[in-house]
Amino acid sequence: MPPESSVSRSDAIVSVRGVGKTYKSGLQALKPIDLDIRRGEIFALLGPNGAGKTTLISIICGIVNASEGQVLADGHDVARDYRAARAKIGLVPQELSTDAFETVWATVNFSRGLFGKPKDPVYLEKVLRELSLWEKRDAKIMTLSGGMKRRVLIAKALSHEPSILFLDEPTAGVDVELRHDMWQMVRRLRENGTTVILTTHYIEEAEEMADRIGVIAKGELILVEDTHVLMRKLGKKQLALTLQHPLEAIPPALASLPLELSADGTVLTYTFDTQTEETGIAGLLRVLGEHGIDFKDLRSHESSLEDIFVSLVHRKEARA
Repeated sequence: MPPESSVSRSDAIVSVRGVGKTYKSGLQALKPIDLDIRRGEIFALLGPNGAGKTTLISIICGIVNASEGQVLADGHDVARDYRAARAKIGLVPQELSTDAFETVWATVNFSRGLFGKPKDPVYLEKVLRELSLWEKRDAKIMTLSGGMKRRVLIAKALSHEPSILFLDEPTAGVDVELRHDMWQMVRRLRENGTTVILTTHYIEEAEEMADRIGVIAKGELILVEDTHVLMRKLGKKQLALTLQHPLEAIPPALASLPLELSADGTVLTYTFDTQTEETGIAGLLRVLGEHGIDFKDLRSHESSLEDIFVSLVHRKEARA
């Protein structure tokens, strides 16, 4: 069963109910998914390549027809009321596909016109300035760097004033500095009232930016959770103690504790739950002292979202 959403349908700007996709070949690209996305949030859809991320957002945007289920975008059914639904959505695809011989201004202005919006040079100037494109407004797109071309795609997607913006792998292939610039830009969009849904396989990106995270694997949405709650619920902390003298094995008296000894016997790692009030560290240190096991250094490590993601996917694969 798909994970239950904590968002009521009336509070959702995007509502997905029982949406699945099976191709004529019999390939099931998406198992039936239920998902509600809150108005004004940054939602990250996290998963490996081929997991079904792009298929899902393509269905929500009306580019791909679902085999089953229903999608509402800001109250409009994307199948029955496509034009109204699509007018609420801006989509930035992975591919850098733009009209290379057009200027930045011309291509963004044209995109606005495609949605039947009246000319509004003041609004378009605001968009271009926020994306650091204003100085490039008269430049032909073919002359721009890859990072600037990606910004043009975002400007095109925002040209018709959508309330929902989809970013499909927005920082794929860009350097770290530009990636951080993009993160800041996405936060500004959210502050301006735009709901942002991004797909990514960069764990760091989801952890840094998203209010909530959905994890998708092999066409199935296996988890949807607030980012900080996900970290708290599934995160583990580890305490690594570098021993004064190597051990050949963990003493029998310590066998019941969640301890792991390194291959060379020099590091003892204790794993504990971040949610519990009693970590057990004080008791561990007391028992070590009683058995004459001294350590010269200790350091702690908390699970990253990457650790959690790998654990979730492996758990899913084990059940399959």
